[in-house]
Amino acid sequence: MAATQLKAYVIGLDFGSDSVRALVVDTANGEELSSGVSYYSRWQKGLFCDAPHTQFRHHPLDYIESMTQSIQIALSELPKEAASYVVGIGVDTTGSTPAPIDADGQVLALRPEFAENPNAMFILWKDHTSIAHAERINELAHGGEFPDYTNFVGGVYSSEWFWAKAAHIMESDASVAKATYSWVELADWVPALLSGSTAPHQLKRGICAAGHKALWHDSWQGLPDQDFLSAISPTFDGIRERMFDKVYTAEEKAGELSKEWAEKLGLNEGIAIAIGEFDCHMGAVGAGAGEADLVKVMGTSTCDILMAPQSEIGNKTIKGICGQVKGSSRPDMVALEAGQSGFGDIYAWFKNMLLWPLTSLTNGPTDTQQLMGIITEQLIPQLSEAAQAYQPDMHSPLAVDWHSGRRTPYANQRVTGAITQLNLGSDAPAVFHALVESTAHGAKAIMDCMTDQGMAVQRVIAIGGIAKKSPFVMQVCADVMGQPIAVVESDQCCALGAAIFAATAAGIYTDSKTAQSAMASRICEHYHPDEQRHAFYLKRHQSYQTLGQYVESQANVPEE
Repeated sequence: MAATQLKAYVIGLDFGSDSVRALVVDTANGEELSSGVSYYSRWQKGLFCDAPHTQFRHHPLDYIESMTQSIQIALSELPKEAASYVVGIGVDTTGSTPAPIDADGQVLALRPEFAENPNAMFILWKDHTSIAHAERINELAHGGEFPDYTNFVGGVYSSEWFWAKAAHIMESDASVAKATYSWVELADWVPALLSGSTAPHQLKRGICAAGHKALWHDSWQGLPDQDFLSAISPTFDGIRERMFDKVYTAEEKAGELSKEWAEKLGLNEGIAIAIGEFDCHMGAVGAGAGEADLVKVMGTSTCDILMAPQSEIGNKTIKGICGQVKGSSRPDMVALEAGQSGFGDIYAWFKNMLLWPLTSLTNGPTDTQQLMGIITEQLIPQLSEAAQAYQPDMHSPLAVDWHSGRRTPYANQRVTGAITQLNLGSDAPAVFHALVESTAHGAKAIMDCMTDQGMAVQRVIAIGGIAKKSPFVMQVCADVMGQPIAVVESDQCCALGAAIFAATAAGIYTDSKTAQSAMASRICEHYHPDEQRHAFYLKRHQSYQTLGQYVESQANVPEE
């Protein structure tokens, strides 16, 4: 660590699905000094979303307002002079979360004529309105006319990703298409916004979003060629020259904090703003991950990152995953990305279904509303306690975890969740156990997808709310996967990873590996698999795969 000043703090910003978290971190040792959380006001009201049609959009003002509030909250918890010690800001976001921008780099929804148009906003990762366009990309990539541009994203392009979403919007909304000059990922837009460099040809793009979601790769000199993009959609004609050629790792600066934002946030003008990355990649760094570590970010969905050296992979395609990109997490390693489209969301779905009768009474007497609050808070813990005592057998309820489609292995957003082997004795704890077990089977399927293709997994590390709050879920995962699982102490590991890169971009450390050694979170808990339960779950895993094959066969039946 360079002796630049007595104290040097950094801020890690974590843009999640529901809120922004700001974490103030001491660069000397990674101590988390304070934090602030601000929830998206429009998102909380359900604006611009249509869940039955899997449309999920975020207004850019939600990001701007919540980022400002979260930083102000975090700084308010510290002595007044603490703001003067802040030397850098790092950013992580959900992804792929793209938005259309005009020739000045302004997100279209910030223009008055598009302020209420969901198609002019950021398209959330779990928005699956572009399934047909993802299938079109796969047909083109595998048809022989073009290079296989899916070669380094697992061989399957997903509707959760950049080009599919952009094509869907451009073809669905002529007014947006006419006003769109280019497209930007949230992970790239936030650093550009803070540094005042959102103009399309000034905006620096990160290798993380570009490599994992936009098909950028050195072997074809960056993005796919214009003919391929035009074949995806004629609305893409000419777009390649309006995008980008160069990409950066998160060790590098996107720019410096502008005067405007310094005044808004109460920070010093000119502090370093690091290039952005996706949350799971930052989380792996915050968790201290190195070679052969598989990091599971466990929340509403999961994102899995396996660290591997380039020499181990070479030019081999790891099929069925969400990309293999050198520098997308730690610059000296290749990060293999995978994940589950639904994890905690599935437990929340079951809770909400059980609560439906009470939910319909929320306009009743005050005591009814109070009872509703108590039950809502206690339901999942009580279900977990009962499910932990439940002893499943081969005839117990069995589920597949595809309620939000399948991200990995082999993306398919047309598949759905399913529960089978129900009878009149199947109670809520038995069904909840089946749902938790299904998410654990999904986690094992991801790990097996990688190890079956020669990728080593020496350690499994879990971060996120579920990892810290649900021993039952974690033990089932360990038993099903047959792997010990280490849980990281930090509750905000993704923001901590962003802070580590902020410290590097600010010059406090020479590289992120050194910064990680000093600042990463420690392990606070281990879950070890039970050999007997693992042997039982191996048999159940075969049944899970059989059920999944049937569900997928039905999802692929053409509609009449």
